[in-house]
Amino acid sequence: MRKRRGTAEFSLSFLDVICCGFGAVILLLMITKTVQPQILERSSIEAEGSVADLTTQLFAIRGETTVLNRELAAKQEQLSQYQTRIAILQGALAKTESRYDSLQVTRNSNSIIEQQLAIARQSLSDEEKRLLGDNAEKKNQLIGGIPVDSEYIIFIIDTSGSMFSYAWERMLIEMEATLNIYPEVKGIQVLNDMGNYLFSRYRGQWIPDTPARRDLILRNLANWNVFSNSSPVEGITAAVRTFYDPGKKISIYVFGDEFTGQSIAEVVRTVDQLNAQNFAGERRVRIHGVGFPVQFIRPPQLQTTGIRFATLMRELTYRNGGTFVGLNDFRR
Repeated sequence: MRKRRGTAEFSLSFLDVICCGFGAVILLLMITKTVQPQILERSSIEAEGSVADLTTQLFAIRGETTVLNRELAAKQEQLSQYQTRIAILQGALAKTESRYDSLQVTRNSNSIIEQQLAIARQSLSDEEKRLLGDNAEKKNQLIGGIPVDSEYIIFIIDTSGSMFSYAWERMLIEMEATLNIYPEVKGIQVLNDMGNYLFSRYRGQWIPDTPARRDLILRNLANWNVFSNSSPVEGITAAVRTFYDPGKKISIYVFGDEFTGQSIAEVVRTVDQLNAQNFAGERRVRIHGVGFPVQFIRPPQLQTTGIRFATLMRELTYRNGGTFVGLNDFRR
């Protein structure tokens, strides 16, 4: 009788289960190792893209912030300037209002005196006419030999280096003195000998005559140093062509120290043609001249231009109903 074989510790079924379990574990490991890197890689790419976009936006915002800060600083500076100007203008306005109020008070207090003066002037005028006859009015229109019956006056000023450097203070004095002999006119204009205007906004127009504008003219003249060729012909011709009006009495005052033009006779002929006489033998405008002896501080051989200016202005003023005044000193 054969002996029965002993029972095996592990059966085939158990080995199958073990193998299946190992296989399942290996399969899970393979699936996990394959899927996880793909997920991480995709997340990394998306994160890097988001960071790049945010970085770009950050730089753009920083750039816009810089521009806005610059604009804000400029606006603040401009605002400060405007506030300063407003403060200055408010101060000027307060000063002007105060001056106006004082003038009003003075005007009211002097109204009685002005009426009395008007009556006295009328009485004096009637008495002069009675004593002097028809020539009384004509004599009253002369001051220092210069007719002052004009309603409009034009100043033509030599702005050359010699005038500005040596005779400018004296010129301002003579300018103010000339204005004072015309207490009130209908219009004033100031040009240099090249025909350039002191106030460009009044080009081709009359400057209204007020005390404030007279003060402004003298203040602006103090530093008016523009190019000049030391020849008054350009200024005279520009003034006559622009401002002549048969219904207006106009006088031109030429202030200068030398004439550097080629021909005195040619200038005289040009002015004669432009400032022609009317049927009564009167010129369109009256021309006066004031000579400043700057050139006569130089040696005699270098005084020619000063002598030529005096010669030219004597002839022009004689032909055009005016007066030439030669000063004996250009200093103040």
